[in-house]
Amino acid sequence: MSKIGFGVYQISKEDCERCVLDAIAVGYRHFDTAQSYFNEEEVGSALLKSGLPRKDFFITTKIWIDNYGYENCKKSVEESLKKLKTDYIDLILLHQPFSDYYGAWRALKELYEQGKIKATIL
Repeated sequence: MSKIGFGVYQISKEDCERCVLDAIAVGYRHFDTAQSYFNEEEVGSALLKSGLPRKDFFITTKIWIDNYGYENCKKSVEESLKKLKTDYIDLILLHQPFSDYYGAWRALKELYEQGKIKATIL
């Protein structure tokens, strides 16, 4: 994990892909997004367009509270994987410690065991 990462909070969908590509051009390899930022797809597109191998990047995203609970969390992670255009996510965080975070944690543990996420923090 890089010591310095590029966060995409409050970067619009229209600007996000370009901003991430610019960040890659100057050396960033860690990108932090979240389901609630509504720009995971643009981050994924930029990483793919960069032409660099997936293993060169460290991707962090966060599960939004509406997606907590076992089934909702699993479904939302699959959606994030699709939007980010990757087979795995390096780090997934639970955005807030409310609602059914225990069910979400169980889902993340299972996804970790399947290799779809590399690390998670509650």
